[in-house]
Amino acid sequence: MFRGVDVGSTTTKIIFMEDNIVDKEILPTIKFIYSPRKNEFMDAVSTGYGRFTINSKKVIPEIRAHVLGALYQTEYRDFTLLDIGGQDYKIVYVKNGVIQDFLTNDKCAAGTGRFLEKMVQVLDISMDDLSRHFQDPVKLNSTCTVFAETELISKMMEGYPKERLISGVNYSVFERLKPFLMRFKSEHIIFTGGVAKNFAIREIIQNELGVNLIVPEEPQANGAIGCAYYAKKLNLRNLSVQAYKS
Repeated sequence: MFRGVDVGSTTTKIIFMEDNIVDKEILPTIKFIYSPRKNEFMDAVSTGYGRFTINSKKVIPEIRAHVLGALYQTEYRDFTLLDIGGQDYKIVYVKNGVIQDFLTNDKCAAGTGRFLEKMVQVLDISMDDLSRHFQDPVKLNSTCTVFAETELISKMMEGYPKERLISGVNYSVFERLKPFLMRFKSEHIIFTGGVAKNFAIREIIQNELGVNLIVPEEPQANGAIGCAYYAKKLNLRNLSVQAYKS
């Protein structure tokens, strides 16, 4: 059994792979790093914000892990990878399966899952509600999460319909990313990370840029899949069935 672990800022993703993906686990990172379980992965390949909190056999950079995951999960070798996680995003330009250029944002929560969580709280809606609306958006100018919250409340007080405000939140994520997606322009965009589950943001990117947007079957676990795939390539096999079942 080959194992990959992506210790993200919000959630930790664990993938078990043999010929194909056998199983996965997604759990809160705070729970993972303070539990004995983090000592079970000495044979694994790890990545992510907290990759050095576990004593894994091999650690690889997040960019590499996510590109490997995209290559494993899709048929594409020429693409732009967009990964939006809990507190950062990554945009990677890939040609013939090789990384050409990339950029990351881990200094500001704007445009990330944390930003959307905060906006959901302000609007008193669920993440499912958020993902339904992208038409007739109210323009939100603030990119900072704190200022965007104040602006959103101000728009609510002005009487804008909630649906338009929700659309505005989703569009603000796209506006944050648009210059970088244009910089690494590609016919195909592979969208991964937890935010890839947001249908509205997917529609906005596809409609605004006129691209072929691909969301893999396991977008949130893409980095861990890349790690397990790498472990398989290096034959870093875990032979303990008990370790897998624990």
